[in-house]
Amino acid sequence: MDLYTLLMAVVLGIVEGITEFLPISSTGHLILVEDLLGYEGPAGNFFEIIIQLGAILSVVWIYRVKLWTTAMGLFSSGPAQKLTLNVLIAFLPAAIVGVLAHDFIKSVLFSPWVVSGALIVGGVAILVIERVQKHYTIETVEEISPGRALAVGLFQCIAMIPGVSRAAATIMGALLVGVKRPAAAEFSFLLAIPTMFGATLYDLYKNRDTLTGDNLEVIAVGFMVSFIVALVVVKWLLRYISAHTFGAFAIYRIILGIVMFAILLTR
Repeated sequence: MDLYTLLMAVVLGIVEGITEFLPISSTGHLILVEDLLGYEGPAGNFFEIIIQLGAILSVVWIYRVKLWTTAMGLFSSGPAQKLTLNVLIAFLPAAIVGVLAHDFIKSVLFSPWVVSGALIVGGVAILVIERVQKHYTIETVEEISPGRALAVGLFQCIAMIPGVSRAAATIMGALLVGVKRPAAAEFSFLLAIPTMFGATLYDLYKNRDTLTGDNLEVIAVGFMVSFIVALVVVKWLLRYISAHTFGAFAIYRIILGIVMFAILLTR
């Protein structure tokens, strides 16, 4: 493993860990960074898939107590059963659309141009939603109704466009249906677990012919960096949104999108 490859594994692991759960699009950032640096990870898409798995597992670790408690309460009617049902309801739309549109999304939409445009449009949408939505009635994830969960799931489908951000789509969707900011973020994180595990397993299946044991050290480094960075970011975000809006992320998205368009147009 040469030094450059190791450095790129660390860089992309950091990018994935920082951006996966912030409303700024991890897939979009990976596409932009790899395009700017002219880097292609080992074994096709396998590297990106594995570092995403590292980020997913960070959320599983952070919510391990809640997940265990919820699992223990599945067979008795109550908040745990309701929460599980709502997460599954929210998961289904993206699962269906993802399977049907997977090849189109990967072959057509995974472009720096698409990402740059989606970053700007998504940033404007966040600013508008933060300005117009002031009425919140849902304070905890256990209070979310099946109808609201389905609405969040439909918003998640928009995030299949690289640059939109799964976190942005689900959190903003939850805000629009009256869920308070901390609960909206928590529901987004919980929904990420089946969504991202499902997407990871499906990507592994679709890329099964390209999977090899080459560059395992690089993949392991990217995985560990992504896991550790995502742990820090999720904990920070939960504290941050208790006292701040998502406006700063929206402005960052818009500026990044404009800068990327400028770079792309000068090539």
